[in-house]
Amino acid sequence: MNIFSKGFAIKAGWLISFVAIAIFLSGCTSIGKGVTQAILEKTESEDNRVCQVWGQPFSGIDAGLTQSKGKTKVLFVHGVGGHMPGYTTQFLEKLAKQLNLNVRSEDQKNIKLTTPLVPGRNIGNLRVTHLFNEENGKELTFYELTWSEITREEKALLAFDNSGEYDFRRARINSVLKKFSNDTGPDPIIYLGKSREAILAAFAQSFCWMATGDWDDLPGSGQHACNGLDDSSIYHIANDDYVLISHSLGSRITIDGLQRIAHMMADPTKYSDPKRKIGVSNKSIAAFQNKHIPIFMLSNQLPMLQLGRELPEVTGQYANYCDPKGADYNKRLFSETSIIAFSDPNDLLSYGIPPGFSEKYLDSRLCARITNVNINIAKIMDAFGISDLANPLEAHLGYGQDDRVIALIANGIGNQKASPLIKQKCEFTKTVE
Repeated sequence: MNIFSKGFAIKAGWLISFVAIAIFLSGCTSIGKGVTQAILEKTESEDNRVCQVWGQPFSGIDAGLTQSKGKTKVLFVHGVGGHMPGYTTQFLEKLAKQLNLNVRSEDQKNIKLTTPLVPGRNIGNLRVTHLFNEENGKELTFYELTWSEITREEKALLAFDNSGEYDFRRARINSVLKKFSNDTGPDPIIYLGKSREAILAAFAQSFCWMATGDWDDLPGSGQHACNGLDDSSIYHIANDDYVLISHSLGSRITIDGLQRIAHMMADPTKYSDPKRKIGVSNKSIAAFQNKHIPIFMLSNQLPMLQLGRELPEVTGQYANYCDPKGADYNKRLFSETSIIAFSDPNDLLSYGIPPGFSEKYLDSRLCARITNVNINIAKIMDAFGISDLANPLEAHLGYGQDDRVIALIANGIGNQKASPLIKQKCEFTKTVE
């Protein structure tokens, strides 16, 4: 077991311990229901949860929804655990309400992803939803990547541990926790093995479909491969706004996926096959180099998931690749990648990004800029003689349902269009180099 695996196992152990405490406390309502209800109502009324943002101002998704050229497209990448297509429904409904997108496509498009680089393998599902407002012309295409079916087959090794002929030997609460552990714990370990290439290919395919065309251009269903970006994609790449949202392990997948794309674009002929129309044209690469890509990382784990890993191909050369006067400026992937990292201090599996991390541990060709969002997702309670208690499971899973998180993604901070909720509840500190 390498450093990464040990680190995850320790963190997962703490998470399970605290989940047990949370379940125990919730069970105490039968002992003192009136007292518990009073405590919860007091916590609800006060709601002094922290929301602090350090970094550069950002505008959020709403800024590009009414542009005259191009569309706004959002790709969501999930974290550990088994997911089914549609897992973002609650998040997407809240986001649509915040963006005032009151009309949506009756059906979603579901593309079974495949690629010649991972032949003969289904690498996940891309579920696409079209949202808009008929009165003001706002429009959004939302892409939801489900990659967990790649790891489902390998996690079947633990099926006996969850089966009726073995699971009955556990206490009821321990059974719930063990099933949770068996579903989530293996994914980071599997990601370090042979399935890593398939998961990153699923991300690349999703990104490719997002950049290839608009809603009407996408297949409605079936198994398809996005084989590349030729000159017909240049208009979309140049004019569309691309936004990435990730959760937990999905943030590592997103960064690794972009770094993999940077590697492939550095030598496009190596990954091209004109006969099968596979590859990316030089004009498409040039169009990407002018893009600004924001990534909203929920329950950010980049520092922990860097443990035990080799450094990217190109590091410590931000000025060379990202300054217009730099020697390798024409070899960058994007003009800027804005990473907005959300972490709850009570989420045992999330971390803020420390100064210097980007320069040392992220590929310089991404031209990454970091903004940290320190936000209490779970409420802190004083209950039954235990002070300062917050449910770490809620702190890890609740980002997509938190109104402040939704408002930050939709309208940003440090700008005139920031939500009144954010102006009231969040502190913003602009940082300079």
